[in-house]
Amino acid sequence: MKIIADLHIHSKYARACSQLLEPPNLAAWARKKGIQILGTGDFTHPKWMAELEEALVETKPGLYSLKSGGAVNGPWFMLSAEVSSIYKLGDKVRRVHNLIFAPNIAAAKRLNQLLEARGANLKADGRPIMGIKCDELVKLCKEADPAIELVPAHAWTPHFGVFGSLSGFGSLAEAFGDQTKHIFAIETGLSSDPKMNWQVSGLDDISLISNSDAHSLRKLGREANVFDLPEEEISYPGIMAAIRGRDPQKFLYTIEFFPEEGKYHLDGHREHKFSCLPEETKRLHGICPVCGKKLLQGVLHRVDDLADRELGFRPPRAVPFKNLIPLEEIIAETFGTGVASKKVLEQYEAMVAKKTEFDILIDLAEADIAAIGNPAIAQSVMRVRNGQVHIEAGYDGLFGKIEIYSDEERLRLTPKQASLF
Repeated sequence: MKIIADLHIHSKYARACSQLLEPPNLAAWARKKGIQILGTGDFTHPKWMAELEEALVETKPGLYSLKSGGAVNGPWFMLSAEVSSIYKLGDKVRRVHNLIFAPNIAAAKRLNQLLEARGANLKADGRPIMGIKCDELVKLCKEADPAIELVPAHAWTPHFGVFGSLSGFGSLAEAFGDQTKHIFAIETGLSSDPKMNWQVSGLDDISLISNSDAHSLRKLGREANVFDLPEEEISYPGIMAAIRGRDPQKFLYTIEFFPEEGKYHLDGHREHKFSCLPEETKRLHGICPVCGKKLLQGVLHRVDDLADRELGFRPPRAVPFKNLIPLEEIIAETFGTGVASKKVLEQYEAMVAKKTEFDILIDLAEADIAAIGNPAIAQSVMRVRNGQVHIEAGYDGLFGKIEIYSDEERLRLTPKQASLF
């Protein structure tokens, strides 16, 4: 059975997140997107845990469904959380976000008790801040339950990635010490994709996973993982084994942003709308030419710093990936209007009422997409599948800007095509 899994999201209890992030809404949007397994996010927050216990029932080992019709209509939920470790090591303050996956509610609650005993204030935020070092956090996870797994979140982002330019480490071993043996995966984040990570030989034995880190319902599935598992392996242990094993028959591929669309891809300074490639940053000695302040070093630069291979190298056991753009963004670009416009939202809802978003983005033939949308949207989806996009890369917290059609290409459209924009 083909399984699309988005294992890193947030709840309404996390800072800067939508109040609509509740179990029934999450399930409804997962069905629109075509997601079969969704992380719960934020299981460390006591109020969210109480809501999960009230709304969900375990229907497969480590996987939960809505008590009201969820076992039939899906999706399954898997216990997940993101925590922020901030601590001083040597002469540097480290800020690292880690994902935690739990095999069941009981194990998650045991971990919560251990974290609180170490002084973590779990009530303050769905993504709690704690002064627990990365290696100590792994030990606490394994003490709570050996099946709990920890995965560094958005590993390359400057502020809170394990390899981040501002407070990260040069290797997993630097961050996790003797607990590195338990780290079998990292989350690549929106501003990098697997081919960038393949440049770092120290990650050859590490699985690369991708998730949305969604702060709102519409962002679910903007990155995800695709598995093909027999019925008996659709479970928490089965998903963890598929990630760890990287069997090409079971872990099919990851769904990725175009990394340039991520908001930390290039170096730059948003205040003065300046961005540049790593080579230019080095020429500028890391200083903004407009104001003289320090440029924020982006993910491309940080990967370049740690890389020991050229871009294009592919390790033998690498899991493939597909770069996609969310359907609403494709519709907006096709119509030449904002993604939040009424026209875009109505078109999106009409299309996903007939087929899921991932069916449209990945599987349907162009003619079938045209039948449930229109020929112009179908052509746009095909162009995204083929990588025929133009992106002004993101930097210093600003998302990149995508164009599926340049001005020149729009002029070459037939009158019939142009009338559909």
